[in-house]
Amino acid sequence: RFLANLESILTSLFIQEQELQKFYSRLVKLLQAKDLGHEAVDSLQRLYLLLSISSSPGLTVDHVTLLSKKLVEWLRYASTMQGGGASSGGFFTGQRSRQPVPTAELDGTVCGDFFTVLCVGQGFTEDQWMNVFSFSMLRHWLLTYHCVSNGNSTADTDDRSEVDGSVVSMVSATSSSSRLLPPKERLREKAFQYCQRLIEQSDRNCVCVEDASLVYRTFPCVKALFGRLGSDLSYVRVFLPIAQFYLNHGEMAAVDCESVWKLVFSQCPAELFNDYFLAHELLRFLRVNLETIQQRVPQYTRSFPNLLKFLAWDSPAVVDDFVDLLPSLVTAGTAVELLHSLLDLPCLSATLLIQLSSVSLPVSEPSGRGLQQDAFRNPGFRGLFLFLLREEAGSGDTIDRLSTLHQLLAEAADWPRVLQCAQVVPVLLHIYFNTVVKVADEKLLAHLILVMLERSSLLINIPTYTAEIHRVFSCHLLNLCQLHPSLVVDQSQELLEFAGSTTNVYSREEIYTHVVWVLGEYLSVSCDSRCSVRLITSCFETLEAVLFEVTSSSPPPGTTCPAPKVVTTIMSALAKLASRSHDLIPRVSLFLSKLKTAARAGSVAWCPDEEDLVAVVTRGEELWSLLKAPGVAQSVLTPQPHVAMPQWYRDTNVSMPLQLRALTHLTHTQ
Repeated sequence: RFLANLESILTSLFIQEQELQKFYSRLVKLLQAKDLGHEAVDSLQRLYLLLSISSSPGLTVDHVTLLSKKLVEWLRYASTMQGGGASSGGFFTGQRSRQPVPTAELDGTVCGDFFTVLCVGQGFTEDQWMNVFSFSMLRHWLLTYHCVSNGNSTADTDDRSEVDGSVVSMVSATSSSSRLLPPKERLREKAFQYCQRLIEQSDRNCVCVEDASLVYRTFPCVKALFGRLGSDLSYVRVFLPIAQFYLNHGEMAAVDCESVWKLVFSQCPAELFNDYFLAHELLRFLRVNLETIQQRVPQYTRSFPNLLKFLAWDSPAVVDDFVDLLPSLVTAGTAVELLHSLLDLPCLSATLLIQLSSVSLPVSEPSGRGLQQDAFRNPGFRGLFLFLLREEAGSGDTIDRLSTLHQLLAEAADWPRVLQCAQVVPVLLHIYFNTVVKVADEKLLAHLILVMLERSSLLINIPTYTAEIHRVFSCHLLNLCQLHPSLVVDQSQELLEFAGSTTNVYSREEIYTHVVWVLGEYLSVSCDSRCSVRLITSCFETLEAVLFEVTSSSPPPGTTCPAPKVVTTIMSALAKLASRSHDLIPRVSLFLSKLKTAARAGSVAWCPDEEDLVAVVTRGEELWSLLKAPGVAQSVLTPQPHVAMPQWYRDTNVSMPLQLRALTHLTHTQ
């Protein structure tokens, strides 16, 4: 009784390591005493085990050997009869009628083998509780105190010969031989048998990671379990451990894993995207094993349309997982389609909601059915939704009728789940662009610039979402052109077409301003030798026409006046282009002079704010003064790459500050 009480008290206390070491030495002496009763010895050994595992001090070899022997007994030889005086049933349940009742399997059948944590009963004996506890700390014990030697405890030839055998035959075949093994190897063998028994009861452990020779004996059981469960998604909690086993050992055993990955990456996300447990466990599985999955599972990168369903359904809960996973999904082959998919993520969120409501709502019942459900069932629009719901990449980068899809989903733009989803897209786009510059060549980056220009007007109608996407596009358009200035010449036709549309000044102001800036900055021979005078002149004339149209008329109905930043950016771009082709200087100087005259006369309808007008006129005067001295203008507006370093305009000993001072003197005196 004293030892039992001591055990219960000490297990609830925090004991310092130094005190534990003293306590261990006392326990060892007690355990070696021969006059202790059987129950007292068991109690001391349990106490010893509890303290060893919970506190993990440095154990000696003798300690590990002793506890390994006890773990073998508790794991493999616990009673299979129920404890606590379980009744066998019937009307009379008195003391006389109580007989020992065997424990049961999960399906209710009588336990046919040794006791495990998955056995069921109304009461449990003391050794059964120790069985449960021993298994709960088995992994920690094996990883902490067992160092697997390279010796062959079981020959590989024997393991391979048993690949086609059953679980029962494998367990029985090794039971007798394992008695001859040393304590640590015997514990590992018994732990393996225990795990095989659990696999039969639908679970498994990590013993094969420690001893690769056990893989060949385990695969038949795991494969049989997977085959028995088939595609029944009610066992999804079992599929992920099976997938982990195939991922760890499938290559070694040379087995076909295609069906496992098809289930994990295709069927599970497609049908259980709204299962929060699956989302958490599957994404955790991917994060933990990411490097191995990238090497061994080619289906992974192609499965991003399916994986994004978890993000579209519950963005706040899984966005951290996708922050870690997204870079691994960006490849040269998936980059374009993945960009479209990220931009359409709010549409996917709305489509998943519509899909669920369409399943639960009969076709014949009109109540509660809206435009979205009707469109989802309409054969004419069905293809739009099916593309969003695709399970694998490769069927096309995007769809032709995006504007139609956005119209169909207009009512969904203010749904809470859709709005939550829209909030995470800009964060993921930053990660996407920071990754794609590392894996893409210039041809792919040029294509991405076209996608940004096109998709800037093809987004679901959520005002804050559109503004955020335009900001992200603007930021990374500058980054791409700064890293690869030749992209501006490669895509000059498309960029000029975008910059030549006055409509873009009002509807896509942020990205329009940055497109104009890169045209003025990088259409230069110093950036690309292919940049001809003809191309510079064409760009100048395009921007000149837009600037004239914007500054000579009021904004279109339903739009606001252009921001001063747009006008000053166009003016600066024209001045830069003129400094590279001096024949254009008179044209831009004439416009700047007229702008100054109109501002003084007060006839400026396009800029009602006086402060904004002053800012525009001031910039115009600065540019006009620069262009009076073409040589100075070229060195200021189109500096050589090495001159653009900060030291060239901060260090008073170099030429740039001298030129600026000379120019300032000229403008002030004239």
